[in-house]
Parts: sequence; C-alpha cells; structure tokens
Amino acid sequence: MAELPKWLTIGDVAARSGVPHTSLRFYEDKGLIVSERTTGNQRRYARSVLRRLAFIRSAQRVGLTLEDVRDALATLPDNRTPTKADWTRLSKTWDKELEIRIDALQRLRERLASCIGCGCLSLKACGLYNENDEQARFGPGAHKLKPAAEGGRD
Repeated sequence: MAELPKWLTIGDVAARSGVPHTSLRFYEDKGLIVSERTTGNQRRYARSVLRRLAFIRSAQRVGLTLEDVRDALATLPDNRTPTKADWTRLSKTWDKELEIRIDALQRLRERLASCIGCGCLSLKACGLYNENDEQARFGPGAHKLKPAAEGGRD
C-alpha cells in the first residue's frame, strides 16, 4: 500500500472534505484552518486539516458560530496533529451548550407538533397559547419555546 502524501492541495482538500474552495479560503482567512505556501504561492494543507473541517462542519450543523468554533480550535496544539484526548477535551467544553440546544429543539418539536396537530382550533388546549398575554411578565420573546436554561416557561 502506498504511503499517503503529507500535504494536500486545495483541490484535494475540497474533494475529500466536500467543502468548496471558496469556503476553504474563507476558513483560512478566519483563522479556522492554516495552509503552507509553495514557492509558486499555492496552498498546501496538512492531512490533519480534514479532521478540523469535519469538526467545523459538524459544529455549524448544530448551530454553533464560527467564532465559537475558532475559539475551540485555538485550544488544540499547533505543533502536532490533535489526538483523541485533545478532541475529547475540546468537546467537553461544549457539553452544557449542546444540552441547552437539545432542550430547545425538543421543546420546539413537542410544542410545534401539538400546535400543528390541533390547527389552533382549540385555544384552550394549545400549548403555545398565551391567554391574556400572561407571558409578558417574563420579558420579550417566546418563553414557551425557549430552553429551560434560558428561562423557558411551560
């Protein structure tokens, strides 16, 4: 079996990761990934960038901001490929945030499913109905849809 090349071209990275060239350049401009330059000024990426890109895309899929991602990636070592322990440590920093997001999504699913199911024909049974604007005392926003950690109300 042939040894894998240490460095990948931007085309190789785009093909392997499914991330377009334009996004790779954008991520690099934002400090999320790094490349080396050849004497001809072409980008070359370490193979480990594929793992970083998978992480970036997964984090975006669950709604984390690129700033959150950049801050998290900054905790990884620059001088070596991150280990499983490095990735585990990084992921632990998001446990609480992910639990809040899971709670918010579950509340949204439960409440919208019941609301769509009833067609709002019965306001007394509607889980989102806000009789006499009673939720106003909690301030702005849809409190029945917020996660509990952000002051969501049942």
